[in-house]
Amino acid sequence: MQWVAAALLACGCVSLVEVADWPDAADYVAKTSCGQSENAQSCTDLRARWTDIYGDAIAGKVESQRIVARCLSTGCDGAVEPNAMRGCAWWQVIVKAENASFDINDQREMARSCGPEKLDDPGRQAAADLAKNWLILLGVTARN
Repeated sequence: MQWVAAALLACGCVSLVEVADWPDAADYVAKTSCGQSENAQSCTDLRARWTDIYGDAIAGKVESQRIVARCLSTGCDGAVEPNAMRGCAWWQVIVKAENASFDINDQREMARSCGPEKLDDPGRQAAADLAKNWLILLGVTARN
């Protein structure tokens, strides 16, 4: 997918200012020990698979995108650092992408994760902007 971003940059369709590259998977891992989690085994298991899950998500695999979105929204038993804005952005990517496996639950999760109890208006706008960049990196034309 890196080539998509490179092609968009080369053609002048977008600029480096407009599209940032993917954050590293390690940037999301919580700094606390899984031993502090109520479900330490779940935390440990997810951390062990996180790099692969995240890699699959940024490669466009929807099931992995759902896991990343859910974990950023909830923390997944302490495995990753919760980030409501980024969780909302991932749900927007899932909903806005033209994907055959999209279902109404994705829409519900987006509404819940991006709702006013989780994010204020500037937070939702930041998530929308981030989702737009991520859709470009994924090479996806978003539906409105």
